[in-house]
Amino acid sequence: MTTDVCFEGGTCTIAVEGRVDTLTAPTLMQVFQEAEPKADKVIFDMAQTEYISSAGLRVLVAAHKTLQPKGGLVLCGVNKSISSLLSLTGFDK
Repeated sequence: MTTDVCFEGGTCTIAVEGRVDTLTAPTLMQVFQEAEPKADKVIFDMAQTEYISSAGLRVLVAAHKTLQPKGGLVLCGVNKSISSLLSLTGFDK
């Protein structure tokens, strides 16, 4: 997994490429934790994300809880398989 962090105004976009699994989820969490305090809004761009495991879902849940005072988690570019997983687990709500 690789990430690209981009700040534009008060918005931070974290582009995630590759697989988010048990090995890479801690890195994604660290990237989020470093970026979040500097932003009014955080977007996870998942257009190049191939796979997300339960460890990756835990990162998204933690990010959502942290971002609730700022309006919640924003995902974009989610592919069909990840979208189905989010729906199946109820994370799409």
